Amino acid sequence: MYSFLKEGEFVQVTVEDAGRVTGFVSRYGDLESDKGAFLDQFFKTGKLEGTSLTFTTDVVHGTAYEFKGTVGRGEGKKPGDEAYYVLKGMLTERVTDVNQKTSSKSREVTFKAFPAEAEQ
Repeated sequence: MYSFLKEGEFVQVTVEDAGRVTGFVSRYGDLESDKGAFLDQFFKTGKLEGTSLTFTTDVVHGTAYEFKGTVGRGEGKKPGDEAYYVLKGMLTERVTDVNQKTSSKSREVTFKAFPAEAEQ
């Protein structure tokens, strides 16, 4: 599990056979209709090739995410420490409004692994 955009949000990444990646983003809603509600967005696609990680989420309440980056070591000193691993790369957020107009914004992100005891 890794941090996501806001405090309390996270992304769960599971690497399966042949580099297939599954998981989900758990985030707070931004719209008036879902403000403060916790939303889970499962991966539609995901792949790990070496240290290169990509995933795309399903659309939930008009929003989907695409991540293209790497998995690597962070500043955590030993396995189980916060940020022992980090996901670094470009996150693109695609939003489709009620008129079916789609906009997107991209930003550089670093998601830090949660400490091991937080996962148990």
